[in-house]
Amino acid sequence: MPGPNTDPKRRAAHDRAREQATEIARALQDAGHVAYFAGGCVRDDLLGLDPTDYDVATDATPDRVQELFGRTSEVGAHFGVVLVHPQPKAQAVEVATFRADGEYTDNRRPDRVTFSTPEADAQRRDFTINALFLDPVASESSTAPLLEQVIDFVGGVSDLKAGVVRAVGDPEARLKEDHLRALRAVRFAARLGFRIDEATGEAIRDHASELAGVSRERIGEEIRKMMADTYRSVAVWQLQYLDLDAPVFDQPHSNASAPRTLGRLGDDSSFPLCLAALALDRGLVEVSQVAGLVEAWRRALMLSNQERDALKAVLEGYAQLERAWGSMSIAEQKRTASAGWFPDAMILLSARDTVAMVRLSRQVEKLAASPGGLAPRPLLDGDQLIAQGFRPGPRFGEVLGLLYDAQLEGRVGTLEEAIDLARALFERAQPGESDA
Repeated sequence: MPGPNTDPKRRAAHDRAREQATEIARALQDAGHVAYFAGGCVRDDLLGLDPTDYDVATDATPDRVQELFGRTSEVGAHFGVVLVHPQPKAQAVEVATFRADGEYTDNRRPDRVTFSTPEADAQRRDFTINALFLDPVASESSTAPLLEQVIDFVGGVSDLKAGVVRAVGDPEARLKEDHLRALRAVRFAARLGFRIDEATGEAIRDHASELAGVSRERIGEEIRKMMADTYRSVAVWQLQYLDLDAPVFDQPHSNASAPRTLGRLGDDSSFPLCLAALALDRGLVEVSQVAGLVEAWRRALMLSNQERDALKAVLEGYAQLERAWGSMSIAEQKRTASAGWFPDAMILLSARDTVAMVRLSRQVEKLAASPGGLAPRPLLDGDQLIAQGFRPGPRFGEVLGLLYDAQLEGRVGTLEEAIDLARALFERAQPGESDA
């Protein structure tokens, strides 16, 4: 399980968020209402994880919440949810009315809700560890341990102590309401270092194929959250174990071993880099496979154009480093080492073959120390060629590329040498092509 947060900025954000949410709960209680902290913020507080946002649950209706607070906005008043803005630039606090949910015919939201009691509200939540309440006002003056102050109707405290992710009530019913809960179970278990309750896991595996009915936007967002976490490789391993990887990635189930490349990435790795590592772990071996895989994952995870392009570039770049680097010319190696995808490709190489990465890094250092370095400014550009009397034509771009290759390889080092080489290259052109 992640340890307590020691980042001063994050800790300060936590303290501000808790204070603001407590004041909202206090105002509701002063007005005669029940008001508790609810859900993930209570879970994380108990685990010492310092949440930076706090949700308040109350018996006050949305209209009443809007009446009591001057700055509010509706995000789901039909479902009893109102955002309260404590200060003009402060983070909004979600205030939700205790409710019981009706049927989920769209596998996402209940068709109708009934404003209800804390007990009923706890019963409609996904997992026991997310169905806990805490009175923040009473907690300020209480000397009892925090665990003893928790309001628990579903056994969430005992599951927290045991390190278990368990569905509230019947796991089949909870999954039928919203199949995305299968991915949430995996994410919580990986992030917290918990195990998934056996009955909950069986229900997830039995209904894994039904995840395909969930919107691709929601699946993609859940995978982004998994990949942003330190324990992303554990989450992916769980996806495979529970047969969720096929509907998530819209590809056949993988029998690959543990995702070692993914597990060796740094905490701040980008989403495309994480996907690239996962692709290698799942057995991507040929450059010819890259375009197809990237397009499949673009659709499956709703990748942005930028994410798609970054994923394709780093996978193709990694293949160059692994298979073609040794046969490249000096100019090709310098161009490669200067490419935008190169640092991420080196991270992948380090995760898979540290010795090869170190060897290649030393070669790049030598290239950087050579005349002009890795990416010098071109001695000649198109405008300068025109100024020298060369007419643009079919070979113009080719000549510029050859000139820059010669500069990268140290065969030309001055403007005069570059001009002389340009004349020689144009003289090789066929009659009628660009010449001086």
